[in-house]
Amino acid sequence: MRTASIHRKTGETEIRVELNLDGTGVYSVSTGIGFLDHMLEQLSRHSLIDLTLKADGDLHIDQHHTTEDSGIALGEALARALGDRRGITRYGTAYAPMDETLTRCAIDISGRPFLVWKTEFTQPKLGELDTELIEHFFHSVAGAAGITLHVETLYGRNNHHIVESAFKAFARALRAAIEIDPRKSDAVPSTKGTLGGTPARHG
Repeated sequence: MRTASIHRKTGETEIRVELNLDGTGVYSVSTGIGFLDHMLEQLSRHSLIDLTLKADGDLHIDQHHTTEDSGIALGEALARALGDRRGITRYGTAYAPMDETLTRCAIDISGRPFLVWKTEFTQPKLGELDTELIEHFFHSVAGAAGITLHVETLYGRNNHHIVESAFKAFARALRAAIEIDPRKSDAVPSTKGTLGGTPARHG
């Protein structure tokens, strides 16, 4: 079973994550930020990753630390569950339409953390979540997981649709990338022989 448990505690947040890469999309999410919970539920359901994430953070200040640290803990759990990346497909690409919006996501589970973000918003908040934190969440996941991640909204107007299509595209691309390749289930998909990389360190 490709599973992982993470407990991350700082002076600002305490995050617990459990996930199963080979699940069915069962989730239990509670960050104290309703819109972020909704997006993480979408991520679980459409990636088929079973996800439990509980966050207690300094929301009396703002949502920044809770959003960032949830992304870091999720990325660390992904990296741990993937192990040496043996047998994975490695690459994943997905388009996610949502009404008038279309977002494309491409992933390389490369061991080289990088985010290209080409998505913009026309309002400062969705629910109680600052929209600028959406990019920061994906940056945190990519850095902690050691993945190369490209997210681009090709077109769209409704801010809720834009964010949701980004999360759904990420989920579907991630699902494809972590799948075991039946033709090479015993091999690391790299001529170097390793995809461990050096994920970003977070204090």
